[in-house]
Amino acid sequence: MKTGLNIGFFGSSLVSAYWNGAATYYRGIIKALHALGHRVTFYEPDAFERQKHRDIPDPPWADVVVYPAEDPAAVSRLVENAARKADVLVKASGVGVLDNVLEAAVLAYKRAGQTTIFWDVDAPATLARIRQARKDPLGELIPHYDWIWTYGGGDAVVNAYRSLGARACVPIYNAVDPETHFPVLPEARLTADVSLLANRLPDREERIDEFFFRPAASLPNGTFLLGGNGWHDKPLPPNVRTLGHVYTADHNALFASSNLVLNVSRNDMATVGYSPATRVFEAAGVGACIITDAWDGIDFFFEPGHEILVAQDGDHVTELVRSTYPGRARDIGASARQRVLRDHTYTIRAHQIESLLVHQRDNVLLMGYA
Repeated sequence: MKTGLNIGFFGSSLVSAYWNGAATYYRGIIKALHALGHRVTFYEPDAFERQKHRDIPDPPWADVVVYPAEDPAAVSRLVENAARKADVLVKASGVGVLDNVLEAAVLAYKRAGQTTIFWDVDAPATLARIRQARKDPLGELIPHYDWIWTYGGGDAVVNAYRSLGARACVPIYNAVDPETHFPVLPEARLTADVSLLANRLPDREERIDEFFFRPAASLPNGTFLLGGNGWHDKPLPPNVRTLGHVYTADHNALFASSNLVLNVSRNDMATVGYSPATRVFEAAGVGACIITDAWDGIDFFFEPGHEILVAQDGDHVTELVRSTYPGRARDIGASARQRVLRDHTYTIRAHQIESLLVHQRDNVLLMGYA
């Protein structure tokens, strides 16, 4: 591409991962797009105490605009101003404040030749909400966006969006930034047999009870480490230690210090499949041995048994914890790292995005997604 694009991106937060699991996904994508010569302005609301819990300062590879989110008219004007200078306008799902205003304004202020994208970082939940509502505002807007991009979901999500009138829908999967997630030395304060990094959410807690807390109770001599928000009032087995919010600067050490790193999907993402969490790729980038709960499409990203361990239920997790000794864990982690560096980096994802924006529908038709 001879000239880089100006991209206006409305999302939850680029600078804070506090109650915001998509932060490192946004960072990886946008940093890689910047390296290809594109310019991104990221607009995020001052909400949910995220600015008080920043992980990073404003980065050199994006301009960050933090806006007060109480006034719908002011937010609409912000979109109007962003549209004046952008070649591409992106509205990500789950901003959490005035989402409906943003989704409508991106289309209302679209200029001739400008590309609009609805980027869904929680497609199963979004689609379920639209199906359940008699008249969901977003459902009516979907056919007017040039693109629907999703954080995962495979053909099931693509077909669902097409049935709602989407012009084109493409998954842009999670990946790893090797400059951010890489092997480090273990730290004694984070040593554990099993670690899990997950905020407490209603649609994941039951699965965490099964895949994490039940194995912990079954292995009283094992050490289990739990990072993430919301667990302070949860009754825990005595061998589970909680960390609270773990800033992204500590993620590498957390992943490197456990024999096994557990991934537990949310209900809807496990049901739909093809929705690997950001943490899976980040832990693989560190060279961690990952156990994931079972869902369709795992083998599209990693080879089970060689690059990742797959558990059907809590009993299976318990068995894997007992049988996966450090030597084997290191071998699986090394294989996972090789795989993500080969097939799942944000540089690869950025080239995919660039190709889509350049070739538009011709490229999508070749991929079979439109």
